Amino acid sequence: MKQDLAIDAFGALAHGTRLAIFRLLVRRGPGGTPAMEVGRLLDLKPSTVSGHLSILKRAGLVTAQRQQREVLYAPDLETVNDLVTFLLEDCCGGDETACRNILSRG
Repeated sequence: MKQDLAIDAFGALAHGTRLAIFRLLVRRGPGGTPAMEVGRLLDLKPSTVSGHLSILKRAGLVTAQRQQREVLYAPDLETVNDLVTFLLEDCCGGDETACRNILSRG
């Protein structure tokens, strides 16, 4: 991932509501969640949700797929993986043993 794309992604996530939306979509998985459901679950107005989802989509963090009358939003897991890789690619000077527990929750 190029640095400018990482900056765009971090910029999109640097807002409490967008971060909450993104985390909700990650929890719900790649199957997608309708925008109206996102708003209901986070108690947000439809116009607010729409604006935030547009910013996340422009940053490449979410995908949108029309399914009949709804638009389903899902995390773009490839972009998320690229972003994490970008952050950790030089972790601990390449000493994998020093970095192996970064993502563990133990």
